[in-house]
Amino acid sequence: VVDADGRSVPFEALYGEQKAIVVFVRNFLCYTCKEYVEDLAKVPKAFLQEANVRLIVIGQSSYHHIKPFCSLTGYTHEMYVDPQREIYRTLGMKRGEGNNVSVQSPHVKSNTFLGSIRSVWRAMTGPAFDFQGDPAQQGGALILGPGNDVHFLHLDKNRLDHVPINTVLQLAGVKTVNFTNKPQIIDV
Repeated sequence: VVDADGRSVPFEALYGEQKAIVVFVRNFLCYTCKEYVEDLAKVPKAFLQEANVRLIVIGQSSYHHIKPFCSLTGYTHEMYVDPQREIYRTLGMKRGEGNNVSVQSPHVKSNTFLGSIRSVWRAMTGPAFDFQGDPAQQGGALILGPGNDVHFLHLDKNRLDHVPINTVLQLAGVKTVNFTNKPQIIDV
């Protein structure tokens, strides 16, 4: 993988010494990925540190797109790219949409029409008119490490098939986050 400064990092280095939640996104212009990463940005660093877990997002474009995407989403955790999609292929992440489009990510707020228009607008008004990765590539989420232990693997079937963030946090031993803007009700 490649970091925001263009340095290559072996994928194994991301989870070799410490458990890691690794989220692969479709592309940085995808509105569903943008909204999912906006919610990932709400995971407090303190929750991750307390559980000794890294939170990593991997995209499949050029590393030049990492900083603008982090700025757009408010994401401050680790982010890398796999521009040749080698890890995507190795993990068996599919290309194209699955037949089951009834799946709905709890983290996607836009409807398909408006979200798609926003994605195209960002592509057209960006510094380089490109889709920042293969638009047909699907993503997924893993919990890995330390070492070669794979604790969880979810391969997205389509653009809305993200695993709920709190599910992944719980499986990794990290405190969950209230993603709604509603106050939590605590029974005493």
